[in-house]
Amino acid sequence: MKKRRQIIQIDEKKCDGCGLCVPACAEGAIQIRDGKAKLVAEIYCDGLGACLGECPRGALNIIEREADDFDEVAVEEHMRSQEAGLVSEAPTMACGCPSSQIVSFASLQPIGKANKTVAHKGVASALSHWPVQIRLVPPTAPFLKKADLLVVADCTPIAYPRLHDDFMKGKAVLMGCPKFDETDMYVHRFAQIFKEADIASITVLVMEVPCCQGLPEIICKGMNIAGKNIPLEKVVIGRTGGVLKREFLKG
Repeated sequence: MKKRRQIIQIDEKKCDGCGLCVPACAEGAIQIRDGKAKLVAEIYCDGLGACLGECPRGALNIIEREADDFDEVAVEEHMRSQEAGLVSEAPTMACGCPSSQIVSFASLQPIGKANKTVAHKGVASALSHWPVQIRLVPPTAPFLKKADLLVVADCTPIAYPRLHDDFMKGKAVLMGCPKFDETDMYVHRFAQIFKEADIASITVLVMEVPCCQGLPEIICKGMNIAGKNIPLEKVVIGRTGGVLKREFLKG
């Protein structure tokens, strides 16, 4: 039944598909589809606007218009169905590319079995999920739940040849560049991850060059915003491939 009430309005021209509004909506009324935030159904939106403060682009507003009435029972059923099919129903992220869809390899088949098909001379990948770019991974990604998190500056895998064996095993991996990407977006994304995922520990790998040193600071700012104190280890990789320094910044 339609009635005049408050409901979310999404400006697709402003929306960049970052996905930060998705976990902010407790009713699951918003999803990322074709690289944009979309209202799944009017009956799922309560019109209270809890998602408004999470959008860095100002693409969300609460307006008053004719809309289907909010249905609390339908919301409960909707949330149960989302939880039951979290990996298979995960949305395509901002770039609109199918390869950015959330996949946990371990949920499909044992990691060892999956990696034998692509192993080269006995070297297997320790990667257990996709995507890995900080700006593409939503805070609600299932592989982040209670994870030991490995955050790598994107030059480190090139310099350090034993990354998979020495650092990646058993960890959820995020990758990014604090020099070329938006640091405010990174801070906001980490804050959301720390609020949502109950991260167990963090290891951050950076190169010895100055432009990499902002990555641990970004992570710490995200922790402060989220009100979390998570064990954080910083590892500095040299340009010739060695580990130059390891230190605990938190925990």
